[in-house]
Amino acid sequence: MSPQAMWRRFSYQELLLATDHFSEKSLIGIGSFGTVYKGRFLDGMEVAIKVFHLQFDGALKSFDAECEVLKSVRRRNLVKIISSCSNGNFEALVLEYMANGSLEKCLYSSNRSLDIFQRLSIMIDVALTLEYLHFGYSNPVVHCDIKPSNVLLDDDMVAHLSDFGIAKLLSGEESMRTQTLATIGYMTPEYGREGQVSPKSDVYGYGITLIETFTKKKPTCEIFCEEMNLKNWVNDLLPISVMNVVDTSLLRREDKYFAAKKQSVSSALSLAMNCTSEAPEMRINTKEIVTRLKKIRDTLLANIKMEGE
Repeated sequence: MSPQAMWRRFSYQELLLATDHFSEKSLIGIGSFGTVYKGRFLDGMEVAIKVFHLQFDGALKSFDAECEVLKSVRRRNLVKIISSCSNGNFEALVLEYMANGSLEKCLYSSNRSLDIFQRLSIMIDVALTLEYLHFGYSNPVVHCDIKPSNVLLDDDMVAHLSDFGIAKLLSGEESMRTQTLATIGYMTPEYGREGQVSPKSDVYGYGITLIETFTKKKPTCEIFCEEMNLKNWVNDLLPISVMNVVDTSLLRREDKYFAAKKQSVSSALSLAMNCTSEAPEMRINTKEIVTRLKKIRDTLLANIKMEGE
């Protein structure tokens, strides 16, 4: 995006015109604190416009938090703010538009399927971004809501982390308490019990997202209950065979390079188990996640090359 676009200012009227008065056909998604629309300005520039639900408690705080975090951090894999718009009872962020939508939409699409390299690449992008947030600053940033709908994909299928509305900046401490609740299924046990958040909270959400990416099962799927959640389901069945849990559109026994792909999926799901330990201190950190995922990808490439020779 050009420097001129990054500093551009937009009026409320321009946002109305760009979204056809925030029409349903422009709607991209709805979250707890905001609704996101696709916008197209008269010069052809395409953006995502996040309009905050100011009638709900916490929406204005969410707007302020997202502005604070995204102006403080700069990385290729974060969705960038182009501008903001405040007009009395109206607050909106103008964001980069991600042409391929969210990881969630891609996973559950009826007319497309992500291959194993795309899934590994997306999850490496997310892990690198979290590593940057957790270790790239003297005060770590905790996203607090890692899930497939918050992973957005650009034209080149590069993943960008979005929605920093409940993110926390840790000032010297390793963790903090908050009353803001993240998404059920991706939320850590200590977050749900005590409102405790730390970088290990993001690791847990990342682990659940990694499981979902390779199993195509949501943690809120109807087959799960209090006794059997997504993590325990994979933990119980993975030692028997990865074929019991893998997304059937990703891996079939008749696939070319089946053995190499099967090993990679198994390794990725084993890594997810290390991210989702009940005790935060038992979870690995994002540096280790990046190292292990890259090794999984490189081993897969090497095995495919060897089988093809």
